[in-house]
Amino acid sequence: MSSIRRLERAFFNRLTPDVAHDLIGMRLVRLDNGRRISGVIVEAEAYRGEEDLGCHAKAGLTQRTKIMYGEPGHAYVYFTYGMHWMLNFVTEEEGFPAAVLIRALLVEEGVDLIAQRRNHQPSNLWTNGPAKLCQALNIDGALNGYDLCQPGAVLFVESLDDGNPIQELGVTNTPRVGLNNVPEPWRSIPWRFIGMSRSL
Repeated sequence: MSSIRRLERAFFNRLTPDVAHDLIGMRLVRLDNGRRISGVIVEAEAYRGEEDLGCHAKAGLTQRTKIMYGEPGHAYVYFTYGMHWMLNFVTEEEGFPAAVLIRALLVEEGVDLIAQRRNHQPSNLWTNGPAKLCQALNIDGALNGYDLCQPGAVLFVESLDDGNPIQELGVTNTPRVGLNNVPEPWRSIPWRFIGMSRSL
């Protein structure tokens, strides 16, 4: 019988679209005051390199983007629209800016706490967007640069011990969301990965 393990740094030190694809079905865990809050990742987007005009790194190395140039397996958490936090995982080799944006989860643990944080909205609206999942899991700028792979981490990703996803999902890919003003080919590159239950 398979057991559960945390993803190690080598998982993140790969091509970003591959990491984004392989994160589908993995479990994102947040330990909040010792309590586990978690969900299965069902949507993720890849952003890589200064040439990717949909990526923050198009601006080069700045105070905001420096985390993306760092060691893989760290959280890149940024603030957008003056109100929302967004969670990304830094990928590829140190010095090359790349990250995966976590866009949606299927809630597993901490249902009551998530319901409270999401103002008791219908459960299908709890974590179906990157800002929503950050609110649900209490993820904000204090976790920017956080090492997901460190011993005793309070934010990490779990897989089965053979490296397979916690939940087997069929994966489809589409263009990334919200890049209407980004020129081609970056606007349409299919680096958004979505998990669908194989039983559907």
